[in-house]
Amino acid sequence: MLPFSRLVSARLSLTVAAATAGLALTSCSPVVDVTPAKDAANAACAPMMLALPDAIGDAKLRKTNAQATAAWGDPSQVILRCGVNVPGPTTDRCVSVNDVDWVIKEGDPVWTLTTFGREPATEILMDPDKISSATVLADLSAAALKIPATRKCVGQEDLQNLPSSK
Repeated sequence: MLPFSRLVSARLSLTVAAATAGLALTSCSPVVDVTPAKDAANAACAPMMLALPDAIGDAKLRKTNAQATAAWGDPSQVILRCGVNVPGPTTDRCVSVNDVDWVIKEGDPVWTLTTFGREPATEILMDPDKISSATVLADLSAAALKIPATRKCVGQEDLQNLPSSK
């Protein structure tokens, strides 16, 4: 029989080994290859990146290989890139979710959602057949708010309230 101190030491060694193996198994998902945005090094991206959620719906945050990028799900269901070109005036659909305006371009199958009125802009790529766009925008809005808004989307109802030139 082992002395008490050696028994404790042996159990501690086994516990550390098991924990290390558990960590190795949880990080088996490969790093997601994402092309960084042109302005990914913009310091304004940092507060938003630090505020990103650990999960969007059931999709867990994964590691990426590029600055100012993030991915959720395995395989990836949501890809985020900060530092993309700021959208100008557009006739594309623009929605406001929790005080963040997003320009939506519906593709087949991938949709592109880009913050409007924030510089630098943030782009989200997602497949609405795999994850709800409402969930994605709701879960990412708190982080997107870290980049201050300088403009808002203008809808048809806003145009009706403009003063006339008469």
